Amino acid sequence: MACLGCNLANKIQPVYVVYEDDFVCCFLDHEPFNEGHVLILPKKHICDHDELDGKTANSIMKASILLSKAIKKLFHPDGIMICQNGGIFNELTHYHMHVVPRYKDQSFADFYLDDEIIIENETKLKETTRKLIEAISEIRRDRL
Repeated sequence: MACLGCNLANKIQPVYVVYEDDFVCCFLDHEPFNEGHVLILPKKHICDHDELDGKTANSIMKASILLSKAIKKLFHPDGIMICQNGGIFNELTHYHMHVVPRYKDQSFADFYLDDEIIIENETKLKETTRKLIEAISEIRRDRL
């Protein structure tokens, strides 16, 4: 596959998966805005929001709700930012949604600044992955 997003969503390239189903793969951003910053990508190649089919769109929305609950439980942010950039602003050229914990003194504009790129180390990414997987499991178990 030539598409980076397809390679990531289908785990051809290494990712820190926290949740997946038949339609989407959710994994940690390697340049997180805050700890717990997760990306949701469809497993099939889709570029823009208006190309989503109903099943994939539903899966993305369900995943974003589940991830938001897990992030709130673990990191106690002041809010959750959910965003998707399309067209020329989509750096992966593959649909992806960000689910990001945010705190009171963080400006929304800071999310788009390239000034400070933080690439988490592997140990931190593994620990955050473990914590999110546990929180998601608890949330799903509580729903049963």
